[in-house]
Amino acid sequence: MYNLSSEPERFVLQYYDVKLFFGRKILREIKPFIQEYKRFGILTGRSSAKISGAYDDVINLLREFDAEYIVYDKISPNPWVSEAEKAGETLWREGVEAVIAIGGGSVIDAAKVASVIASGGGGFKDVFRSRRPRNMMPLIAINLTHGTGTEIDRYAVLTTDDTREKHGLDIRYPTISVDDPVYTISLPKDHTIYTSLDAFYHAYEAATSNYRNIFVETLSREAIFIIRENLPVLLKDLSDIERRAMLLYASMIAGIAIDQSSTHLNHAIEHVLSGLEPRLPHGLGLALTGPRVVYYTHKVRPIESARILRTLDPNIKPLEDDAEKAMRIVKEFQESLGVTQRLEDYGFSENDFKKIYSYLTERLRYLYEDSTPFQISEDIIRDIISYAL
Repeated sequence: MYNLSSEPERFVLQYYDVKLFFGRKILREIKPFIQEYKRFGILTGRSSAKISGAYDDVINLLREFDAEYIVYDKISPNPWVSEAEKAGETLWREGVEAVIAIGGGSVIDAAKVASVIASGGGGFKDVFRSRRPRNMMPLIAINLTHGTGTEIDRYAVLTTDDTREKHGLDIRYPTISVDDPVYTISLPKDHTIYTSLDAFYHAYEAATSNYRNIFVETLSREAIFIIRENLPVLLKDLSDIERRAMLLYASMIAGIAIDQSSTHLNHAIEHVLSGLEPRLPHGLGLALTGPRVVYYTHKVRPIESARILRTLDPNIKPLEDDAEKAMRIVKEFQESLGVTQRLEDYGFSENDFKKIYSYLTERLRYLYEDSTPFQISEDIIRDIISYAL
């Protein structure tokens, strides 16, 4: 078995439409692609691209080929539709030939939508209502977190400005992606935890969704095992590049897992919560409701759930009666990482249930209806939200 505490070697992976470059200092390997274009649009958040060092590396690479570039640095965490639309308009107006997204899930997701808008015109509503578009600008994704998976999958998530609905789109793969663990070292402790838990729930939900298969289960089990082995150690020394590399690898294969399968109810609920309150980090939102969703999932998918959770506790049984234990195992793992927050810390209360339930069942049903392995009811959703409060 591979030594899961040692850094994986550099490699290149072609997965559907995306060519992913993985490993330390691997950015220069994309030089042949950079040489094909003369004018780039760079999309970033407020500061993470520069703090990580990725921004300077990209600029230096572009300058080697005398490439022109413009920078759009207004993408927020839990990005708004208006930000992606404005970015797309800027890319089109400036006449760029290719897009470079430097950031985590928020930036890359916004760039996916912007690259389509810039090439095909229209706005978010046009993109959302149509099938996967044919026209899109080439997109290079420089990933800065070990949680998103968006550098390898076809999904993007944006929040509408007016109704605060956080929608998921099946839109496009990046053209080129770069996973360099060096760029994740600047992640602070809380986001190190939250992004890793995002990957954790990608893996768990993919392996227990109605679209699961043996390949997805293999990837998911490995991803959660790597997270369990490396995340607690990394939190003692955030500069541990080998642990960062392993978590980045786990996040990437969990991204393939959801691309092959799907997330289900936990991600759908979180979309509602962080749509209503964008201050809530995505990974933390998943962690608050996740253990209780695991409880309901284990009751109907005890075999698949137990196979995944044995990476946390080898004594979990593939039986419906172990659903409480499954919930407790996940909760205790999160608490061991320091996750003790509640939804009320972000301003939620029992009074918000009606709105949460309405958004979930009337506007975002498509995110979970076909993939969730159990029948959804108002009582179940109320129980999950009450658990997280």
